[in-house]
Amino acid sequence: MIYAIGDIHGQIEALRAALALIRADGGDDAPIVFLGDYPDRGPDTRRVIDLLIDGIERGRPWVVLRGNHDRMFSRFVRSGNQHDGRILSGKGWLHADLGGPATLASYGVDAHAPDVLDRARASVPETHLDFIESRPLWHRHENLLFVHAGLRPGVAPEDQEEDDLIWIRDGWLDDPRDHGALVVHGHTALHAPRHHGNRLNLDGGAGYGRPLVPALIEGSKVWLLSETGRHRLRPTPDY
Repeated sequence: MIYAIGDIHGQIEALRAALALIRADGGDDAPIVFLGDYPDRGPDTRRVIDLLIDGIERGRPWVVLRGNHDRMFSRFVRSGNQHDGRILSGKGWLHADLGGPATLASYGVDAHAPDVLDRARASVPETHLDFIESRPLWHRHENLLFVHAGLRPGVAPEDQEEDDLIWIRDGWLDDPRDHGALVVHGHTALHAPRHHGNRLNLDGGAGYGRPLVPALIEGSKVWLLSETGRHRLRPTPDY
């Protein structure tokens, strides 16, 4: 069995609550896959990344994947680039809708300061950038494939392009085929996690203030965890 947590988006209290639910269900050494998107929108990106780094350093059996917001954050601090071609609206990372200002605020940086890039470089620890940049893009566990956004259907995981792994929606969310494994992902915010049959979307919208709901996956069975215990999540394909 293995646990998974979807997009956190700077919500430290929601993350702590999710970890407490997992600890109560599976103990301190429960294996967990985090599906990416640790910064932006919520108020506590710095503490979220500190917690993840601390868990890895303590030897927790955690797999921490990389998402598109992680890449946008590091790209801005490294190069000042706040735009990504996959954002069709043209909004940059410093737009409130993308969440960059909230991330910078967690490091004590005002996104509206004229020297915001210099301030960000002086305030964001190198260890945080190194950590998120070194995260893997996907993880396989038995009959499961974990990834932030999804897969280009019909392409093996090792042949996927990074942009698809962290950004894809078109051609993925509406694809009904069996991908050779149950694909566990986040990225596309819902009002609650949903099992689509061939994929499991665990982004329940924590970045917008909704609960961060951890999942337990064992074989082909999925449960969501709450304060009242495990609740079976059954497939509801929408094709």
